[in-house]
Amino acid sequence: MNHTERLTRYVANFVDELAKNGLSDVVISPGSRSTPLAMTLTEHEGINTWIHIDERSAAFFALGMAKQTKRPVAMVCTSGTAAANYFPAIVEAYYSRVPLVILTADRPHELRDVGAPQAIEQIKLYGDYVKWFHEMALPEASSKMLNYARSKAARALYLAQEGNAGPVHLNFPLREPLVPDFSIKQLWEQEKEDSYHPAYVGEKILDEPQLKQLLDDLKNKKRGLFVCGPQVSESLAEAITTLALRWNIPILADPLSQIRSGKHDKNHIIDGYDSFLRHEAIRKQLEPDFIIRFGAMPVSKAYLFYVKDHHQTKQFIVEENEGFREPAGNQSTFIFANPILLCKDLTVASEEINCDPHWIGQWREMNTIAQKELFRLKEKNEKLTEGEAIRLLFEVVPEESTLYVGNSMAIRDVDTFFMTTSKTLRLLANRGANGIDGMVSSSLGAAASGEHITLVIGDLSFFHDLNGLLVAKHYQLNITILLINNNGGGIFSFLPQAGDDKHFEALFGTPIDIDFKHAVTMYGGNYSCVLKEEELRIALHKSYKHKGINIIEVKTDRTENLKWHQSKWRAIENEILNREW
Repeated sequence: MNHTERLTRYVANFVDELAKNGLSDVVISPGSRSTPLAMTLTEHEGINTWIHIDERSAAFFALGMAKQTKRPVAMVCTSGTAAANYFPAIVEAYYSRVPLVILTADRPHELRDVGAPQAIEQIKLYGDYVKWFHEMALPEASSKMLNYARSKAARALYLAQEGNAGPVHLNFPLREPLVPDFSIKQLWEQEKEDSYHPAYVGEKILDEPQLKQLLDDLKNKKRGLFVCGPQVSESLAEAITTLALRWNIPILADPLSQIRSGKHDKNHIIDGYDSFLRHEAIRKQLEPDFIIRFGAMPVSKAYLFYVKDHHQTKQFIVEENEGFREPAGNQSTFIFANPILLCKDLTVASEEINCDPHWIGQWREMNTIAQKELFRLKEKNEKLTEGEAIRLLFEVVPEESTLYVGNSMAIRDVDTFFMTTSKTLRLLANRGANGIDGMVSSSLGAAASGEHITLVIGDLSFFHDLNGLLVAKHYQLNITILLINNNGGGIFSFLPQAGDDKHFEALFGTPIDIDFKHAVTMYGGNYSCVLKEEELRIALHKSYKHKGINIIEVKTDRTENLKWHQSKWRAIENEILNREW
């Protein structure tokens, strides 16, 4: 058996096992050393391949696809800095618990550390940002080594999804010649149809003594609070709102909680808390007896201040598998259990828990005050503000839509202006590391599922990932991008740095003065720039009828935007503080 046959059989068994374990999509960035992987994955009839030239963008594309499908996605690249360009997306995937399988080709051992071209140290390249790393053996075709290849493929798919999902990394040292031979007979045959390592995985639940202890801890407490931060399960909404109704308890729902939209009961959902928890006196007035949080820490910094102000409050954090996500540093009790099953068990077992009606009434009234002010109609023909553009987007976006939301001001305005709706909407964002990079590519990865995706993004984040648009052109993916252009880093206008007139614009404001229309044209997209509310409404409606790239730009002023937001917050605070509660 020659080198080519050994190489082909070894890689084919690895790839076939990936497919047997449920891998259906792989994003490939072309290169020479990765030829055996790239060609074999493309040849396998059970795997869809997506070609993306830029590794950095490709990795975020894979991330978005995995978020949308809730299944592992593989990435393949050649050796050297190609693999290093995956790093930002891998960090995001690790912190946001997204399953990725990273397959990096490498020089064989004799070409490492000797000055060979395109050879860098790839062993544990991503450090602690992957759940598992394995350096694959050099290709062989003995029965033992083909079983080894299958074993590692099955393990990689399992570990990417096990517990808290995340990225895994396998590094393939490969010798030349690199082109596989697919004419080899019985190449894909395998006696077993199932995975090489089948697994049974059960759900974590609290036993009866643990449930009783939890309920004893909450008994007689009248000012409870549920908080639902970023999470991806659509099933949690029904379970937590049913429990909230049973306990008569408010739910602070983050925009990424998947709870603000849908057909479930929303009477106990508080969606405007970020606007009124900004004032210290209001935070102190709303002192809770206990807090139970589901999902990650909410986007809202005002909520962070709230839990810091009430650090003595009994706090429970529900994690499905493991983790200690508590950035406020408060003493907390962690509940490691399936959150949906926990809500259902508590609903059945908690007859004695019933919060004070005045408590939930107070939250509801403050929420109503916030909504009234945030949605106060402006004068006709006034120029659009950033918040109003977000509000209008949620009016127009079609039922059963997925929205990808950029970081910095985009997610904060969505937090403020996305109120509860009976529409069924799914919101995604890269809130693991909260970077502005890769947002275009991530949203297009979500669009690879065939859905028309909506992306809300700022100008700096859009500029940062312009090359991500190439994959949309290549595969005719459908996307509407609402581009909020305030010519720079609008989020910094809300931070203390804004007070430094000498350095602010150069270091933080960072205006880029780009006419994005030319870039959109380059990638064959549809572009419009709108100034007024009705113009935006018409442009959004049109965009959902057009295939391909649709970009609607709303130009705003950072200084005016800051004043507009501050005036809204002051009006909300004044009305709440002037009331008798």
